[in-house]
Amino acid sequence: MSQEAFFAQIATLLKAAGIPFMISGSLASSFYGEPRATNDFDLVIDPDAANLNRFLNSLPPEWYVSSEAAHSALANRSMFNVIDTQGAWKADLIIRKRRPFSQQEFTRAAPATILGSQVLIVTPEDSILSKLEWSAESESQRQYQDALRVAILKRDALDLDYLRRWAKELGIEQLLTKLLTEATATSPN
Repeated sequence: MSQEAFFAQIATLLKAAGIPFMISGSLASSFYGEPRATNDFDLVIDPDAANLNRFLNSLPPEWYVSSEAAHSALANRSMFNVIDTQGAWKADLIIRKRRPFSQQEFTRAAPATILGSQVLIVTPEDSILSKLEWSAESESQRQYQDALRVAILKRDALDLDYLRRWAKELGIEQLLTKLLTEATATSPN
C-alpha cells in the first residue's frame, strides 16, 4: 500500500466513524513550506468514546493499533498510532486538547487536497505556532526549521496579529519574534 492509499483510507475511516480531524505536523508544514520526506503524518482528531470505538473496529487487520493506547490518549488528550505493518506507514492521531488555542486552531482548519485526498488542514499561522511550541518543548531544530520555511514562503499572507496574540498565550513570543526576523531577512528560493 502506498502512503497516499494509507492516508486516503485513514481519512475515509475517520469520516465514516464521524470523527472530525485535520492535518497538522510535518505534512502541513510541507504543504505550506518546503516539502520534506516523512513516513508518518499527524492528524488532530476530536472523537468521543463511541466514534473512537467505531474507528478502531473499522481498521484493517493488517494495521497495528493499540486499543488501550487509543482509549488512554482519549482520556489524557494525548496521541496514539496506527501503523500499516506491510507498508511501514504510520499515522500519529493526536486528540485535540481542550485549551482555547487548540479549539481555535481546529475551527480555523481549511480545505485542501493532501496526498490526493480532500481534507481539512491547519492554517499556515497555526502550523507555525504548533511547530514553535513543539520546538520550545523538545528543543528541536527540525520543528523550528519547518516553521521558518512556512513563515518565509507565506510571510506576505500571514496574520501577524493572530500569530503574536497566540504566541503570547502559548509562551513562545521570543521564539516567534526570532522566527519572523529570520523570515523577513530571508527571501524565498
